[in-house]
Amino acid sequence: MTTATRRHSDRRISPVFLGIAAVMAVTGWAVWTNFAASPGIAVFLFVTSAWIVSLCLHEYAHARTALHSGDISIGTKGYLTLNPLAYTHAMLSIVLPVLFVILGGIGLPGGAVFIERGRITGRWKHSLISAAGPLTNLLFAVVCTAPFWLDALDGVPMVFRFALAFLALLQITAAILNSLPVPGLDGYGMIEPWLSYKIRRQVEPYAPFGLLAVFALLFIPEVNIAFFGVIDTVLSGLGVQEDYSYCGQDFYQFWSDRNPGCEAVANR
Repeated sequence: MTTATRRHSDRRISPVFLGIAAVMAVTGWAVWTNFAASPGIAVFLFVTSAWIVSLCLHEYAHARTALHSGDISIGTKGYLTLNPLAYTHAMLSIVLPVLFVILGGIGLPGGAVFIERGRITGRWKHSLISAAGPLTNLLFAVVCTAPFWLDALDGVPMVFRFALAFLALLQITAAILNSLPVPGLDGYGMIEPWLSYKIRRQVEPYAPFGLLAVFALLFIPEVNIAFFGVIDTVLSGLGVQEDYSYCGQDFYQFWSDRNPGCEAVANR
């Protein structure tokens, strides 16, 4: 009975996560109804809380896949409660990804859950555990863009469309960047089980710097333009107009001067 009760508590959704989801719901309603005095602040709170929700789901996907692959210690670490405070590195998992979004409009999850890889056998299982996170971001992007590719935008307020488009952009950037075969990112985790022990040992010291290296590269103008050109192509394939995601970012960064074109489209 004690074991069963403990197992249930290990998987009960955290009040912290529920609170963040509530903020997402309330601010999403504020954006939809234009209830807030400043739509920019409402968009900021909605997108930021939704981004944190997606980060929690990203890490939950890693943890849940690891649990079913053989790491039964996952539950006791609190990873199945969706509580962001339970992650191994709160700074990397929540604070840095949110700062990346605020500073550059770039969605890039950080490392978080500690998985006892020694409990898991089979290279495919290890690769799938790493792939589960980016796949979650991709699914989140599909959900965000559903009104666009389903051609169901009638009645959807323009600013809310902008917010969804920007949120989708963050999810797609997260899915693509985190799938790069760079030490410290999930893309490297997908291929690591297939590398020789010698190569893994040589690469291991660079893992803590992979995330920051990718972020730094994106500030090189040529790299940034090429990368976001790919993102725009993906969003276009999902039915999202290019100017929608950038207007979403414009509203999100409410402290900056508003693009008159975005303001004009929003007020149609």
